Amino acid sequence: MLNINKSIEYSLIAIKHIKSKSNKLCSANEIANQYNIPKELLAKILQRLSKCGYLNSIKGSNGGYSLNKNLEKINLIDFIETIEGPIGAVKCNLNLNCNIYDICNIKNPMNLINNSIRDSLKKLKIYDLTN
Repeated sequence: MLNINKSIEYSLIAIKHIKSKSNKLCSANEIANQYNIPKELLAKILQRLSKCGYLNSIKGSNGGYSLNKNLEKINLIDFIETIEGPIGAVKCNLNLNCNIYDICNIKNPMNLINNSIRDSLKKLKIYDLTN
């Protein structure tokens, strides 16, 4: 089963919050307090989003985060994979070591499942998920 982990959930929460504030900078503390997210974890997530280019980061006492990319152009699969790395339904579709790859009789069906999931995630835009 494909799971969306907490860091992706918290990333979407943070982006939606920042988006709702228009051009105002938002601090990690502000977001963490409003949504009961552990501050240290959220700070790491926001730093990662900034490093990946999704957010601008302004340091200092009046600093915070603002959006850096057009959310209408970012699909969910690209967003997740930029933050977490490749995702898929099964290991063989991720080019990870699989002990039975050479003799597996369900590679093709699993590949179809994986492609279907990826296609669905490509259709979802971060803009739509944060409206």
